[in-house]
Amino acid sequence: MKYQKRLENNKIQCLICPRYCSLNEGQSGFCSVRKNIGGNIELETYGYNTGMAIDPVEKKPLYHFYPESRVLSFGTNGCIMGCQFCQNWHITKVKPNYNRLFKVSPKDIVRYAIEYNCKSIAFTYNDPIAFFEYAIDTAKLCRKYGIKTIAVTSGFINPEPAKEFFSYMDAANIDLKGFTKNFYKKNCLAKLEPVLDTIKYVKHNTDCWLELTTLLIDGENSSNEEIEKECEWILKNLGDSVPIHFSAFHPSYKKMDKNPTQIETLMRSYNIAKNKGLKYVYTGNIPHPESSATYCSNCGRAVIKRAGYKILENNLNGNKCKYCGNICDGWFE
Repeated sequence: MKYQKRLENNKIQCLICPRYCSLNEGQSGFCSVRKNIGGNIELETYGYNTGMAIDPVEKKPLYHFYPESRVLSFGTNGCIMGCQFCQNWHITKVKPNYNRLFKVSPKDIVRYAIEYNCKSIAFTYNDPIAFFEYAIDTAKLCRKYGIKTIAVTSGFINPEPAKEFFSYMDAANIDLKGFTKNFYKKNCLAKLEPVLDTIKYVKHNTDCWLELTTLLIDGENSSNEEIEKECEWILKNLGDSVPIHFSAFHPSYKKMDKNPTQIETLMRSYNIAKNKGLKYVYTGNIPHPESSATYCSNCGRAVIKRAGYKILENNLNGNKCKYCGNICDGWFE
């Protein structure tokens, strides 16, 4: 494994994510799936699958990447993040039980995508940074067969592996989980800065289409000040055309005492982002026709109307608004 460093006392340091786990023989990292075996870091979950599904691409969520196309989604166990509100904690926060997992090779995954007419394969459910090698080997085969690749990720990755990882991704939805160091430390057991660095790298140094998601938790990361700072950072560092999804939290894992996010919180954040000048702002996990639509940044008409993950109306000709001819940012047929 190339992203590792030999230390004293036969320890091996994993260099994939900013945790830099130093592992004795037989010891697993924070993610629980990368292990020192015989003096090398090995991915124990390589080829093991917690489940596969065919989704609309909007579910990732990606609203500007081949809308309404079919995606083959899959993931494994383990995660490099420690989110106390994890919605998929039953696969990210438990030790893998290999007797209960499916064995699926990269070749099989690509074959299924072709068989079920999926335009893309999404690495999701748990963070693909944790199953780095499995994801990349699958993505390489996708390139060979003309299948697009999607990473749904925290972006908590070191710069060198990020270069390799995102060179094989056609689209990414990166979770910008909050916008304070304290939120990341307390609720994600992680750091904010590496995530911001990854987001900037993907936007400015790759051909990967980028969208962002912030899961809003009332009283934790939803204040006006925090949303304003996040939007200002996006404008300054990414521009006005990166879509941002504000999603509703539902009680899960160690945050069962928290209430579900109020629609008022989502709409307040939506309006802040729009007023700051971001072109493409959305809400998620709560149906809301107004804030799930894509609007032309020139004439203001709705170019894509949605109900949940379903498109009700598509008023684009290719990537252009049919009303005024203005280009809508994204990857469209």
